[in-house]
Amino acid sequence: MKFKITAACLLAASLSAPMIAAHADEVDAGHPVVFVADSGITTKIKAKLAAQHLTSLAHIKVDTDDKGVVWLGGYAKTQAQVDAAVATANDTAGVRAVKNNIVVKADD
Repeated sequence: MKFKITAACLLAASLSAPMIAAHADEVDAGHPVVFVADSGITTKIKAKLAAQHLTSLAHIKVDTDDKGVVWLGGYAKTQAQVDAAVATANDTAGVRAVKNNIVVKADD
């Protein structure tokens, strides 16, 4: 059980690392705590999604702005997976709103 939790956390951290690096130049040096809290929310959501074993997890993108608004993007195989991702984001501490841009797309 501990291995599954550890693996989920490592997966979430590895998926969020490129996003953190991409936004690193946008961080206001005077407010580093805000950025850390936002990336923490993103990481929590990704870990929860990984624990749900959604098969389209690799295609769902999660980002959080400085006001606690979560932006979901990418695509999922079914509307049920989209709904699960939105519900997961809504049920995460610190999230004030969820903007869903996930598209339902069957594998080609």
